[in-house]
Amino acid sequence: QVQLQESGPGLVKASQTLSLTCTVSGASITSSYSAWSWIRQPPGKGLEWMGVITYDGSTYYSPSLKSRTSISRDNAQHTIFLQMNNLKSDDTAIYYCHALDSWGQGTQVTVSA
Repeated sequence: QVQLQESGPGLVKASQTLSLTCTVSGASITSSYSAWSWIRQPPGKGLEWMGVITYDGSTYYSPSLKSRTSISRDNAQHTIFLQMNNLKSDDTAIYYCHALDSWGQGTQVTVSA
C-alpha cells in the first residue's frame, strides 16, 4: 500500500512562491504507468486537480494553473514536488498528493495579504 505524506510551509505571503513536498513510501514513483497528482481543496469548495507527473517524468497541468505551476520529482528520494508562483488569496486550500488510489492527509496552505 502506497503512503503519501505532504509537507510545506503552511503560511505564505501573496505574490510569493509555494513549495510543497510529497514523500512517497510503499511504491516507486517510476513504477510503470503510475501517475502522481497534486489536488487541492479551497475552503467550502470542491476538489481541484492541479497537475500530474507520470512514471516517465511527463507532466500535465490544469490549463487554469499551468502558467504558475510546476511539478517535479526526485527519484532517489521518492519525492514529488509542487511549486506555484505568484500566490493569491484564492490559492488558500488544503493541498493533497494522490496516486495509485491513495491520498495523503493533505497540508493546509494559507496565503496572507
